[in-house]
Amino acid sequence: MAERPRLQRAARDRRRPGKVREPFVSQAHGGGGKAMQDLIDDVILGALDNPGLDVDEDQARLAIADLAAAGDRLAFTTDSYVVRPLFFPGGDIGKLAVHGTVNDLAVAGARPLYLSCALVLEEGLPIGVLRAVLASMGAAAEEAGVRIVTGDTKVVERGAADGMYVTTAGVGVIPRGVSPSARAVRPGDVVIASGTLGDHGAAIVVARGDLKLEAEIQSDSQPLHDLVAALVAAAPVHALRDATRGGVAAVLNEWAMASGVAIHLDAAALPVRPVVRGLCEVLGFDPLHLANEGKLVAAVPEEHAARALAVMRAHPRGRDAAIIGRGREGPPGVVTMSTGFGGERVVALPLGEQLPRIC
Repeated sequence: MAERPRLQRAARDRRRPGKVREPFVSQAHGGGGKAMQDLIDDVILGALDNPGLDVDEDQARLAIADLAAAGDRLAFTTDSYVVRPLFFPGGDIGKLAVHGTVNDLAVAGARPLYLSCALVLEEGLPIGVLRAVLASMGAAAEEAGVRIVTGDTKVVERGAADGMYVTTAGVGVIPRGVSPSARAVRPGDVVIASGTLGDHGAAIVVARGDLKLEAEIQSDSQPLHDLVAALVAAAPVHALRDATRGGVAAVLNEWAMASGVAIHLDAAALPVRPVVRGLCEVLGFDPLHLANEGKLVAAVPEEHAARALAVMRAHPRGRDAAIIGRGREGPPGVVTMSTGFGGERVVALPLGEQLPRIC
């Protein structure tokens, strides 16, 4: 079985004399001819090549036996990434695309295995920028232990894509007995956040430079599947979600409505970096509404909460985990939070994007 990937790669290397010598993406790179083949062979496969990526076919072919050996259900997800700017402290659009799709699989309890990658490139995009994004994407996939096994490339006219857009889809396998669900939160469940909140959204605000802000904030973009695997092995988990667009507020409101429970948060327990909190105070943002790209929220039964928290804190991607709230009896579908004055306020769904184009 090991011989076929070697043969594929040898055949692929024989047909790779072409090099991209132009400094910018042109319409020819999306036209299906030699320029496009050179772009694929030199730039794309140069960064993403792996034994599962067969460029002689238009689809990936996955062994059912290999999938079945890892669990009893498939998880399948897709997402598009239009972040501006393409590069930001702590990440870039390529790294973000891999991590976002891996995490969407992970919070189903799945082991991520395979990704697809579709690129929409704007005419005039520097080839060096494309190489850098793809190199980052390849490194992120290798770090997460997933393979990018199929893809597509399109080129649009200048001004139509703001550089590049990336769409990734992912396939993973869910182990038997693991089934977190937004409908499974119960009164008494403890809500745990895996780390500091709002880092990604705050990093994008600063990286855009529109407001002339100076702050050292890194995006939290990172894969979470190993953290999830440790968590579900240690404790029953009723619900899991990565808190991306809309932040923790969006996740908890969805859970409260889907499960028919109330959820109450402790404001003093929210793990927010001082620099992010200060940025929110200046701009009028709510850290609970800011996007995260490497943090999850879990709901676990109260009797297992201490164990779940300890396991998360012992993992390098969950060292700042904190209990932030609880499910409770009350008006179903309502999320509230204690205030510093002894009262409570409603934590509503954000009305819209506080900051568009963050992922």
